[in-house]
Amino acid sequence: MCNDIPCKPPGDAHPQWLIIRKYGKALRFRTRWTIIEYIGSGQKSTKEIYNHLIKKGEKLTKPGFYYHLSELKNANIIKVAEYLEEGGGAPEKIWKLKIKRIVIDLLKTKEDAT
Repeated sequence: MCNDIPCKPPGDAHPQWLIIRKYGKALRFRTRWTIIEYIGSGQKSTKEIYNHLIKKGEKLTKPGFYYHLSELKNANIIKVAEYLEEGGGAPEKIWKLKIKRIVIDLLKTKEDAT
């Protein structure tokens, strides 16, 4: 997967570049964009999202689907809004967007972070 591009960031990578890389990694698959667009300004359950992707023709295993959700969650793009109790089993997660815009300030300094 890292054919011509180093997988590991250089030791002297700028902190802002690391932020860009985090979002780039999370958003590099069309499936994840479909999830974001489907959730939109509302909230969707895990089951709703999965069914939507299948209906759109995605060929996903359940582990693959959960991996896409976790990558978006780990990048702070989506979050669990609530849990839906459905008797008996584990509660179902209801997802919503955590951010709707990504802004990178190219001139941010260390002093700005304090």
